[in-house]
Amino acid sequence: MGKVYFGMIQSLDGFIADSNRDLKKLYASYTPHVGIPAAMENTGAVVMGRHTFDMAENADAYADHYEYQVPLFILTHRPPAKHPKENERLTITFVEDGIESAISQATEAANGKDVLVLGASTGQQLLAAELADELQIAIAPILLGKGIRLFDGLEEHEIHLEKLKTFETAQQVEVWYKIIK
Repeated sequence: MGKVYFGMIQSLDGFIADSNRDLKKLYASYTPHVGIPAAMENTGAVVMGRHTFDMAENADAYADHYEYQVPLFILTHRPPAKHPKENERLTITFVEDGIESAISQATEAANGKDVLVLGASTGQQLLAAELADELQIAIAPILLGKGIRLFDGLEEHEIHLEKLKTFETAQQVEVWYKIIK
């Protein structure tokens, strides 16, 4: 059975975007590591928030260019008027009834593979609902000082972690944690 994991890149001081909601500075030093192909191969569905989904310049591009060619589940209060392009592997479902429903639908679609969750707000909802099995955090070599924090809104939730593995590149570290339930 697959796991549900939340993965993000953040600055060393805990921001996933600068104060203009820009991610470019975080990815400037990003280099894929040896664990990426296996993680991608084991991912059977992706859940993301609407803001993360809308970061693509053209929603139809997901079907042609997105690295995860699997079913996508977009957590939103406002589905688009026009449904984006899909293909035989990548389908797009807009989920309006909460994180629990999105994870349930994605787990079923993943058919025993992992479910990756992306986006700060969506990840915060996932962690608050105690639906995540693992947490994957890549740390970019930058201090942003301000912006959007990865773990805001979780002040009432104490989450215990156990380190599973670490990957290092020349510029960054990525740590995978098991969430202790």
